[in-house]
Amino acid sequence: MKEDNMLARVARWEGADAQALEATAEEIRKQAASEGGPPPGVPAKGLLLMHDAAHGQAMAITLFEDEEAYRMGDETLRSMNPPGPGMGHRVGVDRYEVDVQLQA
Repeated sequence: MKEDNMLARVARWEGADAQALEATAEEIRKQAASEGGPPPGVPAKGLLLMHDAAHGQAMAITLFEDEEAYRMGDETLRSMNPPGPGMGHRVGVDRYEVDVQLQA
């Protein structure tokens, strides 16, 4: 891993309810607004939460600045459950190096 590469944690869920996906996203937005960012123990530099309501799938991509932040965040996130029922079950958590990050 290059020293300047960020790391991405990609978690995937299946079997989710469409309304629950939207409610969970809203709850995460509210928590982030009230806490000023990610939850305690998750030193993330960015977070994307995406869902496919028609197929009951969701994906969260959490970006970390370095290996230490990734380990801490991964440990915390593995111990957490989504805020509210209906997210289905987590089917995978993968780690990637971020090669390119663009924002318009």
